[in-house]
Amino acid sequence: MMKLLIYIFLLLSCGNAFAQTKIDWLNFEQLELKLKEEPKPVLIYFYADWCAYCKKMDRHAFKDQKVIELLAKDFYAVKMNAETKDTIIFDGTTFINDEIETHRNPTHQLAKVLASRKNEAFSLPALILLNKDFKVIDRKFSYLTSNKMLEFLKYSR
Repeated sequence: MMKLLIYIFLLLSCGNAFAQTKIDWLNFEQLELKLKEEPKPVLIYFYADWCAYCKKMDRHAFKDQKVIELLAKDFYAVKMNAETKDTIIFDGTTFINDEIETHRNPTHQLAKVLASRKNEAFSLPALILLNKDFKVIDRKFSYLTSNKMLEFLKYSR
């Protein structure tokens, strides 16, 4: 009987050891494959290395266990540097950063397509939520606390 109690105690105390501890960020190539396997809503997070609010969200909102668990359970998550020089092929279309030679902070075409707003300059951080059919549900262009991130994700499911 004592062995059974010890076994149950160990199982219960180690239960959280199997919880996901970080977000499984995908790139667009991986996302395309995952969407073909199982359609799910998608969070796309555009950032830049110089963006203070992006760094703050990386340290706080994206380290929050509730945010991590919700993203793991219900979403695919893509994180992309909006200034990347990489060529990205997604859904049969090729996207490049055609501003590398002409702009101080060159914005990649894919970021501009998904995170631009009419009559407003491109800004970071940019969070785009898409439904499982890849249609925009909601977009945010500001720092989100852990609680605001949870509201944003829950509202959009």
